[in-house]
Amino acid sequence: MEPMGNDIDVHLGKRLRRRRRLLGLTQQQLAGACGVRFQQIQKYECGANRISAARLWQLSEALEVPVGYFYDGLSQAAQREPAQDSEAGGEMFARKETLDLIRAYYQLGERPRRRLLDLAKSLNGDHEAV
Repeated sequence: MEPMGNDIDVHLGKRLRRRRRLLGLTQQQLAGACGVRFQQIQKYECGANRISAARLWQLSEALEVPVGYFYDGLSQAAQREPAQDSEAGGEMFARKETLDLIRAYYQLGERPRRRLLDLAKSLNGDHEAV
């Protein structure tokens, strides 16, 4: 089952929002980097406006990801039911606390990151922590 055009626009918008938030950028900051108004970024993020190839290139440069990043998971998203999408991580990664945790985690050195991961696994009852 191939996703419809609007489904692709919504998927690209979600990926755009996720990456922008992960980098801690506001819509205004991203818009400035691409030469558009922040309202345009809002429309891209909700899938209301289609992102042209040239704009997608600018966004990928500004967000420091390859263009293919925006399409990652598209075929799986088309096969998933909407209820599964929100529970399978889409909503989880949209939460501010999740993004704050990810940012803090990657600011740590490799060894402290590994120790923190092991701690989190042990708190969750995961006995495979190394």
